[in-house]
Amino acid sequence: MGKYTELAKDIVAHVGGKENVSSLRHCITRLRFTLNDEGKADTDYLKNREGVITVVRGGGEYMVVIGEHVHFVYEDVCKELGIAADEAGGPQGNAGGKKKNIFLRALDVVMAAMGPTLNILCASGILKGVLAIATMAGVDINSGPYVLMSAIADAFFWFMPLLLGYHVGKKMGMDPVLGFIIAAGMLYPTIQGVDLNLFGFVVNATYTSTFLPVIFVVCLSAPVYKFLNKIIPDVVRSFLAPALVMAIMIPLGFAFVGPFANMVGVGISTVINTIFGFSPIIAGILVGGLWQIFVLFGVHGMLVMFSFMDLMQGIPVQLLAFTSIPCFAQIGVVLAIYLKTKDKKLKDVALPAFFSGVFGVTEPAIYGVTLPRIKMFAISCVGGAIGGLFIGIFNIFMYTYTGMGVIGLLGMVNPTGGTNFLGIALAVIVPFLFSFAVAYVLYKDEDGTGTAAAIPEKAVKKMEAQAAKNEKAARNVTVFAPVSGAVKPLAECEDEAFATEVLGKGAVIVPTEGTICAPFDGVVENLFHTCHAIGLTSESGCTVLIHIGMNTVRLNGEGFTAHVKQGEAVKKGQKLITFDLEGMKAKGFVMDTPVLVTNADEFTDVVEMTDKSVKTGEPLLSTIA
Repeated sequence: MGKYTELAKDIVAHVGGKENVSSLRHCITRLRFTLNDEGKADTDYLKNREGVITVVRGGGEYMVVIGEHVHFVYEDVCKELGIAADEAGGPQGNAGGKKKNIFLRALDVVMAAMGPTLNILCASGILKGVLAIATMAGVDINSGPYVLMSAIADAFFWFMPLLLGYHVGKKMGMDPVLGFIIAAGMLYPTIQGVDLNLFGFVVNATYTSTFLPVIFVVCLSAPVYKFLNKIIPDVVRSFLAPALVMAIMIPLGFAFVGPFANMVGVGISTVINTIFGFSPIIAGILVGGLWQIFVLFGVHGMLVMFSFMDLMQGIPVQLLAFTSIPCFAQIGVVLAIYLKTKDKKLKDVALPAFFSGVFGVTEPAIYGVTLPRIKMFAISCVGGAIGGLFIGIFNIFMYTYTGMGVIGLLGMVNPTGGTNFLGIALAVIVPFLFSFAVAYVLYKDEDGTGTAAAIPEKAVKKMEAQAAKNEKAARNVTVFAPVSGAVKPLAECEDEAFATEVLGKGAVIVPTEGTICAPFDGVVENLFHTCHAIGLTSESGCTVLIHIGMNTVRLNGEGFTAHVKQGEAVKKGQKLITFDLEGMKAKGFVMDTPVLVTNADEFTDVVEMTDKSVKTGEPLLSTIA
């Protein structure tokens, strides 16, 4: 069992089950699902699930933000979906899903092509950055070791179209190896940059280190490949269909599609460079200030994807330089909060978020620290704008992509010399110090640190007495059965997330009726929109989750009726939810209903009052302080 198997199972279950997943990929911090029906996803549950930072929707994707260990979670999620990790991005149908507009579909293909290569792009960029520094230090560029290392660093950029062909082929539902070979045909050395007489006119093209030509050609080849597979007899289909695709599409791609794609790429690059060239300072302020908002909504990858096209062709890009700086403003705020706060839980979140941010991974800092304290998030955005201002003033560019954060600064080293190290240093240090200083001065813990003197002593004593009373009352809370049925230990629940007590301690009721009642006097804290689960808090602070059946979130509310609203005060035995027990059983759902004390860690133990059967309103669990 993988380290993240339980988390992966829970994520798959609460995005609507594997049948609701059309495709899956991941970026540096988040799982990016394309769901057939986002309404089946239990967003509230996932946002509060340990191991998940938050959930974001944007660009037609349902993004579960995990953090820097997302790759390992991704592998376990793929196992739960029953697919290989390198197949997850492929189409798996879209039944019931909303069709994306052509712009989002195009970006989806581009990101599917580039996404799996970003780590190797970063690794190759680091080598190029180190070589640039070595050159400045006087290393002989004609020496054998330098020439070999230079070839290694350039290899990815030179042959990138091969990887693009493979990944686009997979994305488009054709044999990915055929996509690879189409790219190889267009990159064959003896036809690069030479005059070829094709179809009555001369073509002279070079496709090494290009971006769009192979993507365009493979996208156009996919429907041809699928059509040929339909009409060619089975006995010869496996080799004849690829042969015809290669014979038809590589010449057309080399002669017509490739040059057109290059024109599109040049046009996009020209527009972007013209916008930034008009006023690099204004562009830096806007991009630097808004970048973390783009990260927040998960659209940052789309905005910079075409900048990689220029980098592959050796063209410096300023946009990527702008986007490399805001992380330093973010970690300045986080460090200030870490030093200033007296909240131990916040400290425990802030310190790892700070170190993640040093290397450019800011989602843990944004979602876990600054965004819940919106003033702090705003300070980080202002700091990012200041960093962008310095990038614009000193006209700093990214020459190769070496990653994010401190490692990313290597990419700003000009391999031909003339690097403005002072400008780079100021672009990092000034926003960091500004954000740190302002956040340190303005930050106050939510519990009112620094304002206790303003509270009358009488009121303080009253609050202390009430707190003591609440603590005493919480020592022995009885949780009464919310539904009648047989009782079995939580460890026997078929859902591992419940069985292993990662969500809380309690018991499972196998219901014999379809009515859920309040287990105590309290408040409805969470009522899931699908009505398959409800969370309540007792008057003394015991929190309980009642989850009706296994995977019943897939019903999207069908068969469930809520009789209370979120935030409503309820009395023990009050009807909360009714559900079609027999109908759900007929559809194949296991109706085991876990009843969990979710804040069990605040008690010495949670004890089952019975191990046989209960009727609604009879004692089920008891907490011991």
